[in-house]
Amino acid sequence: MEDEASSRDHVGSLERGLAVMEILARYPAGMTLTEMAEEAGLTRAGARRFLLTLVATGYATQSGRLFSLSPRLLTVARTWLGGASLWTFAAPIMREVAAQFDEACNAAVLSGEDVVYVARIPGRRILSVALDVGTRLPAYCTSMGRVLLSGLSAGEMKTFLADAKIERRTPKTIVRRDLLAKAVQQAETDGFAIVDEELELGLRSIAVPISDRSGHVVAAINVSTQSARFSVEAMEREILPGLRKAKQRVEEFFFV
Repeated sequence: MEDEASSRDHVGSLERGLAVMEILARYPAGMTLTEMAEEAGLTRAGARRFLLTLVATGYATQSGRLFSLSPRLLTVARTWLGGASLWTFAAPIMREVAAQFDEACNAAVLSGEDVVYVARIPGRRILSVALDVGTRLPAYCTSMGRVLLSGLSAGEMKTFLADAKIERRTPKTIVRRDLLAKAVQQAETDGFAIVDEELELGLRSIAVPISDRSGHVVAAINVSTQSARFSVEAMEREILPGLRKAKQRVEEFFFV
């Protein structure tokens, strides 16, 4: 029954029209009616109807025998992009990571001495730390904070270490500023950071940086879990490869 309903709802002509638009996008110099018919597997009459409809609606232009896409498609894309943040588009990638490990996947940016959560895909297990978009946590004792701090210049890092309020949250929290500097440097060298119960006992997290085209760290994504679920070694062995793949997909989609 579902297949029958899906078939009734499927608009074949729209599908073929979208295929014609995708083909035109691959030929910015334009295509003739004959070329489109051959490329799209349509009759000349069918190709003509689709192309002239695109011209009539402003999505394509005709110059002599050549048809090409118009800038209107860019306007539609900009409208769509302008209505949502990067993290709206990254959410499906983060959701895959969360589902893969059955744990929360989060994204944050650096704001002063804190990380600010900009996206969150919760896991099924309840963590005692209440987290949501907009949550602020100290950068010095969080995995996303460590990789975000690793993107600072030497001068910026020196200022951070001099001014940041650093206090012991658990017996494991790194509070010596020289050791914190070494931990941030290690995160830069490794390309990831694991924080083991420094924010709260029973909580571990692993994070990787998100970099823009110029290589500047602009955000971070992590997986947070209960310490009973994953050892530090297991996080690096099992979770890190998935996080790195997600990082690559986000960067390729938005910054390449």
